[in-house]
Amino acid sequence: MGLTSRTLLAVLGVLALASVVAVVWLWPRLGGRNWKAVLGRIGALLVVQALVLSLLALFGNRYYLFYTSWDDLLGKTGKPTLYTGQGGAGDPAAKLVKLGDTEAVDVPNGGNPQAAGQIVAIDVTGRRSGLDTSGYVYLPPQYFQPDGQNRRFPVAVVVTGYPGDARNLITRMEIPKTAATEINAGRVQPTIYVMVRPSQTSGRDTECTDVPGGPQSGTFFSQDLPEAVRGAFRVAPGPAAWGMIGNSTGGYCAAKLAMLNSDRIGAGASLSGMYDAVQDGQTGDLYGGSKQFRNSQDLLWRLQNLPAPPVNLLLTTSKDEENYASTQEFLKLAKAPLKADTLVLPTGGHNFKTWTALMPDVLRWMSAHQQAGPPPGP
Repeated sequence: MGLTSRTLLAVLGVLALASVVAVVWLWPRLGGRNWKAVLGRIGALLVVQALVLSLLALFGNRYYLFYTSWDDLLGKTGKPTLYTGQGGAGDPAAKLVKLGDTEAVDVPNGGNPQAAGQIVAIDVTGRRSGLDTSGYVYLPPQYFQPDGQNRRFPVAVVVTGYPGDARNLITRMEIPKTAATEINAGRVQPTIYVMVRPSQTSGRDTECTDVPGGPQSGTFFSQDLPEAVRGAFRVAPGPAAWGMIGNSTGGYCAAKLAMLNSDRIGAGASLSGMYDAVQDGQTGDLYGGSKQFRNSQDLLWRLQNLPAPPVNLLLTTSKDEENYASTQEFLKLAKAPLKADTLVLPTGGHNFKTWTALMPDVLRWMSAHQQAGPPPGP
């Protein structure tokens, strides 16, 4: 049974309920003061608590998709098989993506790619960083239509929070569903959406940072992932065609990577993202003990001390959010050529309900700040 399967949840639920009933029924028999009765009571309580806590943990994992499989839970991520894409055998970028299963989009006529687009599972290997990750790509309807076969599309990389799973971007934030609806309504230009986790290292929040002597997560997102995606899909060239969207940790990644790589990434949308350089028990030492390097990853410090990059940013928050005050500070510090827009809700928490409600506006903003460029020549 899979870690997120309904069968496993049902079986564990039945066992937990049965254990509670059994303890209530058998408790009078365990009421003695001899050592066997005492051990029996202790054992009964431990069994009930273990089953109930396991049920709650399983339910929470199935809801939030922290881990999608037993291998994922145990840290056995494996290595992806390489796939030769449209670039041909002579193009190194063509060997960096493995395409997996496809699935329909949750919209009317969602099983027809020419009408609704299509979701494709991917495994990506980073040529420079040596990191790899799994995720999903949403390809718009125009990608499959006859008159779009020579067309190249802008890309928005969508990064979930830590330690979330890329699957959340499909099931909880409804990126493909919203994108298909907005594209077919003409409010968003046909765009490829690449949906991934923020960390490629199991059990560690790297904050999309090139860790000294450790995972080069910043390089993976700014160089490896764009190279791999261009080798596998028909992607428009140039930074104006490349954007990043993220929620929570992914929001910090989207803003930071856009600011630090404006020659490659033209726009970033941060949903409930913070702006400082975090370091805690989940991250470990991301900065090699260097205050200077840590400052370079602090977006507010960069605005105060370095020239602003030529990039477009969208920052979302609400008056209930932890990042509300820091967002206002960011806006005060922002200066040309950086352009910062905001979406501020009167109320809303740090959760999928808030982010899903914002997503149509976020996709429209990103579309307005991306350019696909002219079609490729012969």
